[in-house]
Amino acid sequence: MQQVAHASSMTGVRPTADTIKAAVRELLPAIRERALATERERRIPVATVEELRQAGFYKLVQPAAYGGYEYDFVVLADLIMDIARSCASTAWSCGLFSGHQWMVGLFPPEAQHDVWGNDPGAVLCGSYAPVSEAAADAGGYRLNGRWSFASGCDSADWSFCAARLPAREGRPSEPAFFLVPAKDFVIDDTWDVIGLAGTGSKTLVLKDVFVPEHRKILFAEAASGKTPGSRHHPNRLYSVPIYCHISACLAATAIGSAAGAIDDFIASTSGRLTRGSVTGGENRMASFPTIQIRVAEATASVDAARTILLRDLAAITAEVQQHGEGSTRQRIANRLGQSFAVNLAVRSVDILNAAVGGNGLVVTNPIQRAWRDVNAVARHVSLNWDSVGAMYGQMVLGLEPRGQY
Repeated sequence: MQQVAHASSMTGVRPTADTIKAAVRELLPAIRERALATERERRIPVATVEELRQAGFYKLVQPAAYGGYEYDFVVLADLIMDIARSCASTAWSCGLFSGHQWMVGLFPPEAQHDVWGNDPGAVLCGSYAPVSEAAADAGGYRLNGRWSFASGCDSADWSFCAARLPAREGRPSEPAFFLVPAKDFVIDDTWDVIGLAGTGSKTLVLKDVFVPEHRKILFAEAASGKTPGSRHHPNRLYSVPIYCHISACLAATAIGSAAGAIDDFIASTSGRLTRGSVTGGENRMASFPTIQIRVAEATASVDAARTILLRDLAAITAEVQQHGEGSTRQRIANRLGQSFAVNLAVRSVDILNAAVGGNGLVVTNPIQRAWRDVNAVARHVSLNWDSVGAMYGQMVLGLEPRGQY
């Protein structure tokens, strides 16, 4: 199946979404088998990165001009959830590799050519926090500093590095994304964490790196969907506001990981007998009503989360296809759905991990890993419930919404 998808991309024929899904799903047993090693090595295995490349996963939302398939993000989010069911770290980093192909499509055509002109399969990591200020230089900018949380950077050919533009007369400083090739940054291994450990979200160090003007887009452009790429590509896929898409990749990881925890809980509990003196020995765990209810509650939470995420992705896509842009109301509704879906995923893994008992303390227990990974996803600033919930409340209560949308 992998060979079929790869051959199709080489001949210019777009494989069906089902063909790509089948190719990716064939890889899931191996990805699951590598999950513990991925966590311990603190990076995605090279074999996994390449197998997903051959399956066509990174081409799902890439522009057709560079061999991409231009599918809607519903297809990508669905597959990220499938991968996360086997390994959350792989789903997070490789899901971003795929989502970032769409993000390159937002840049001017010259920047897209820089990235893909010699290698249409080049993939990107990213560090989105504009903690440094870019220095203006003739024809572009110079970047100096450290860019943290660059997931998958060990396997990336390029990176998005966010920085603030210098203030000019009549225009305040504002944040922008810059495209930087791997040859221009050094990786500092700062990633030693308890959740999403396998993502390899290390720190990029840039020293006096020149970035030409055409390799920059403003945050405001990306957030509105009105980017140079949206005016260049005929497909309105590239007019969808960035927070509706990229943040959905992150939320999908949490939902899929929680679904995997349910699978593991059912498999480990169905035939398990109690051993404790309090409850009595040799009783089937599956016969306890409390266990039955926990499985039901966790499953309902994940099902609701998945439904919300895919529904909102379909809604923003339909709105942009019809009107050419996404409304403020729908953009914020998408952000609300993403954050709440992750809350539901956290609720699911919290329930399951607590029900596992002492076995949930074992580091190699996949339910315990999912519990750590899903809670780690929930720490991402773009999914913070307090800020996203407040932003939605401000909108519906007639106030100016403040936040990322």
